[in-house]
Amino acid sequence: MASIFDGMTGILSDVFGSPVIWHPALGPGGAIQSIFRETPIEVDGADGQIVRIDAPTWRVRRDLAPGVARGDRIEVPDGRMFRVMVVHPTGSPAADAFYICECQIEDTP
Repeated sequence: MASIFDGMTGILSDVFGSPVIWHPALGPGGAIQSIFRETPIEVDGADGQIVRIDAPTWRVRRDLAPGVARGDRIEVPDGRMFRVMVVHPTGSPAADAFYICECQIEDTP
């Protein structure tokens, strides 16, 4: 059954996002229009409480990165690389709902 909210994450990504290159540990990746932020964000936790995430975050549509997992890497538009540390699914039942990934910057050689 279609929901009124289906397609909203795509609109948000298009308006507020930029291309982030996903390098999965297994399989092919590529550039995905998504939202990367280094400022703290607040999200709803599993128990309904507000959780503050201080780590850099990558919001990506789960239909565009269905296998995103800990250890994957992303390259943001300015060329820096980050490693995915934690993947949080959102509670939305929409097919295009976001994953919120906590990331850690990789040291440059």
